[in-house]
Amino acid sequence: MNEDVDNTSELAGVNDKIVAEGEAFAATRLKDGSRVQTGTVATMLHNIELYNAGERGQIERELELAIPTLAKIGLFDLFPPEEWASAHNSGRAFRGKLAQEYFVKQQES
Repeated sequence: MNEDVDNTSELAGVNDKIVAEGEAFAATRLKDGSRVQTGTVATMLHNIELYNAGERGQIERELELAIPTLAKIGLFDLFPPEEWASAHNSGRAFRGKLAQEYFVKQQES
């Protein structure tokens, strides 16, 4: 398998918002041949903070954009979407609901 996880190229620009000017996260190839964008977990944590501070719109889009990569690297195996969705933290709960929707769509396809 030699494929990019959905949104890898677009995530590069999103994830770069948390690094110093002139720096960039790299995409990396996993053992199965797929590529994922590094920095996605760190950017997700940053975006959850922004969501909790009341930002919406683009932040919601960026949180959704990262879900395929986070699923690919196993984040939701360790912390299931239901656990995220039931959190008292609004950003985590929003992320959990998006992940639940993602997995439902994956099962339907």
